[in-house]
Amino acid sequence: MAIIPKVRIKSIDVLKGLVMVIMALDHIRDFIHFPAFFFDPADPEQSTLPIFFTRFITHFCAPIFCFLAGTSAFMVGKRKSKNELSNFLLKRGLWLIFIEIVIINFGWFFDVYFKTIVLGVIWSLGISMIILAVLIHLRRRLILVFSLVLIFGHNLLDNIHFDGNMFWSILHEFSIYNLFYGGKIAFVYPIIPWVAVMSLGYCFGSFYDKSYDGEKRKKIFNIIGFLAIVTFVILRFTNTYGDPTPWKNYGLFSKNLISFLNPSKYPPSLDYLLMTLGTAFIFLANSEKLKGRVVDFFSTFGRVPFFYYILHLYLIHLIALIFAELSGFGWQTMILKEWVNNSAALKGFGYSLWIVYAVWIGVIILLYPICKKFDNYKQNNKDKWWLSYL
Repeated sequence: MAIIPKVRIKSIDVLKGLVMVIMALDHIRDFIHFPAFFFDPADPEQSTLPIFFTRFITHFCAPIFCFLAGTSAFMVGKRKSKNELSNFLLKRGLWLIFIEIVIINFGWFFDVYFKTIVLGVIWSLGISMIILAVLIHLRRRLILVFSLVLIFGHNLLDNIHFDGNMFWSILHEFSIYNLFYGGKIAFVYPIIPWVAVMSLGYCFGSFYDKSYDGEKRKKIFNIIGFLAIVTFVILRFTNTYGDPTPWKNYGLFSKNLISFLNPSKYPPSLDYLLMTLGTAFIFLANSEKLKGRVVDFFSTFGRVPFFYYILHLYLIHLIALIFAELSGFGWQTMILKEWVNNSAALKGFGYSLWIVYAVWIGVIILLYPICKKFDNYKQNNKDKWWLSYL
């Protein structure tokens, strides 16, 4: 088999980097924003527009990254046989699940006993890669049909519940279970429809073949993005289908807007995916010719997203420990799961929104040179196989 040189697509790197940078904002809000300990930032009855939109812009991160992971898998497949790609996805998926359970969960809780295990976005990417390792052996049209059926039809499953059934929770329902050693496990990102988002991204990887006309790709992506957003608005406004939690009219524009722009994420509803992926298609369609320092800045994070993800989580948690100590609550309150349980020990802790944004900017500035150096190391050491796991 001929070896096809690896060519990175700038617009994809930029979008990956952008969502990774935005994601850090939400995680910082989780750790140090005062209202984060007392109410849901997307609750129309308690939140404000600035708080809501700080949360809202991070809605785009998980679905876009999952979709682009599928696109990247297709591009890796251009340099590998189907069996080689399948093995690559299987090993990468298992690695991500291990990282989620051990490295990521410790980063969130700093709990050496692992009393709380959250299966979040990294778990979702891992399990989706394992399933994609099987799906790629099907014809691409069948993969596309599979993806669209799950994405558009999975909300038919919303009213199906099996109490105490962990398998069903893994598939489609946010649930928390007690573990044999006294801990808990939370299935925050069920497989359906995340696996379909990744496999859809895999199908769209073919649009980036060198032989494919760029202007045609731009036109198609714009049409898909526009239709997705229009469909989202129609479904959301009519409350006919596409989300288990319909929006409500509170008689006040700000509350109505919050309710309308807050479709279900756990698992992601059709409305949620239309809103987020529709925006992603429009961005990809119109960003291919962007150049400059800002583009290079975000592309750096987009080329080392996993490395950045782990670093940013540990850095943010350490900052939260320092803030808790300096504000008189003690760094111990940020250990284990105190902050997650709205513990009485943290009553009154937290800072205003402008502090959250200031810390966010500081975190990104601190991590940029580290990610830049690691990116350069990866580019200059492509022969080192283990770098692909970071």
